[in-house]
Amino acid sequence: MRTTLSLDDDVAVLLDQVRQSKKAGLKQVVNEALRQGLRQMIEPPKRRASYRTRPVSLGRCLVGSLDDVSEALAIAEGEAFR
Repeated sequence: MRTTLSLDDDVAVLLDQVRQSKKAGLKQVVNEALRQGLRQMIEPPKRRASYRTRPVSLGRCLVGSLDDVSEALAIAEGEAFR
């Protein structure tokens, strides 16, 4: 099949780099890139393994109430913070 393509500049540069590195013709590189890209586009997305965070006990709360910030700082840093 014969067709005309208008390529973006960045795509043309990448094609030229691949063509030079493989010492292949433009037709061969374009066909290979299209085959790989089109296969990836029609494949269902790969499922990622789920990530689970394990709970950790932090112990009991050492501060009576976190609503009073100055009390929490006094307990954490001592009375010298004031």
